[in-house]
Amino acid sequence: MKAESASKGSLTAEFVATAGTRTFPPEVIDAAKMCLVDWMGVALGAHAEGAAVSTRRMAEAWGAGGNAQILLGPKTTPALAALVNGTMSHCMDYDDAHTQGGGHVSAPNWAAALAMASHLGADEQRTLMGFITGFEVMARLGGGGAAGMGRNLQLRGIHPTSVWGRFGAAAVACAMLGLDAERTAHAMGVAATTAAGLNASFGTMSKPFHAGKAAMDGILAAQLAAEGFEAATNLLDADNGLQGTFIQDRQGAIPPLEFSAGWELLRNAFKPYACCRATHPSVDAARSLAAQVGDAEVVEVQSVVHKGALVPAGQMNPQTPLQGKFSMPYCIALGLRGYDAVFTDFSPERLADRRIMDIVPRVTCTEDPDLERFQARLAVILADGKRLEAETKVVLGHPDNPMTWDDMHTKFAGLVEPVLGADDSEALWDTMRDFEQPGALAKVLALVQPRPAN
Repeated sequence: MKAESASKGSLTAEFVATAGTRTFPPEVIDAAKMCLVDWMGVALGAHAEGAAVSTRRMAEAWGAGGNAQILLGPKTTPALAALVNGTMSHCMDYDDAHTQGGGHVSAPNWAAALAMASHLGADEQRTLMGFITGFEVMARLGGGGAAGMGRNLQLRGIHPTSVWGRFGAAAVACAMLGLDAERTAHAMGVAATTAAGLNASFGTMSKPFHAGKAAMDGILAAQLAAEGFEAATNLLDADNGLQGTFIQDRQGAIPPLEFSAGWELLRNAFKPYACCRATHPSVDAARSLAAQVGDAEVVEVQSVVHKGALVPAGQMNPQTPLQGKFSMPYCIALGLRGYDAVFTDFSPERLADRRIMDIVPRVTCTEDPDLERFQARLAVILADGKRLEAETKVVLGHPDNPMTWDDMHTKFAGLVEPVLGADDSEALWDTMRDFEQPGALAKVLALVQPRPAN
């Protein structure tokens, strides 16, 4: 079936159904492993966050049977494990984000892949196959940049991770269950009709829950389809389907699904900072000026950001650490005062620091439609009249300015060592770096068992 004549639904179902026949290039396997270590690091680092604790307790209270491993928790059914682990991985807003608009792709897809793998007793190759398949589906459906549905959903108040994460997780589960194209199409229909997630939830526990619920619903969709459940299979194509309902002015569309044209996994971006990705170019610029600003009084900050940056990052007067993650002024102030914007910088202590908070109301933000999403400009006026300027041309973590494995190791260790201890943290890192090796999955699962109480 030629791509130009096939429906998006059938192309997606066929891609997923043939996943088990695919051979992945070494660079794609390497990228999938970097996604895994980043995902695991941010998830374990968030084990004590409120949303993680609440979802874990809820899952335990349900008492559902199964072999799927909750990180640092009990075994349960795959959908519940994916809910908890997917929520954990997005709690800090420190996880990866695809450059073309699909959202935080690893959060629901690695949550689904590890839940299914631990429940099914799958090997490492099958697990990687499931994750890569889900990543490619989610990134393509939500991709397309400014003209795609991902970006346009964001502008309309709908969280792309929550919408496309269901499709990605469903693809993961369908591929790992070995469903054919017909059953997969029904699973995608279930994913489509359950898609939701509001940007107005940003700054609350509901935002990380979006990722976890997407992972849960994707597995639910695949398992329903496997049991013969029938759903509408044209919701990616029908005028009154997903696209026509969510974007009724038709300004934004799913791009052509050319699954054979390269790998979206190689266009992924990672976060050096524990806050909304839209703030990162400005944080880069602010941190470059920190040595010159020092403790000086700042009287004005002029921030120029890309169009749409303030949709997710427009909290102008943050009152909580979570709101701080989605506050352009707060993140800029952190950078100007020399902080690294790591997860410990989004805390009540930092919100009480007048050196930071006195800058926040002095920040004005202007959107420039000519800036790319990975760019920003900053001008800072000090009390002595000095004017400082900085520009971010390509933000750190972007594929064109990537984090290295050494960068990722530093991030991972900072998150995981306080939770597992230095020895187990390093053992987990080493095992995931060689995740394609036989026995790696069992070692990973052994290292994320519940810790004895002190």
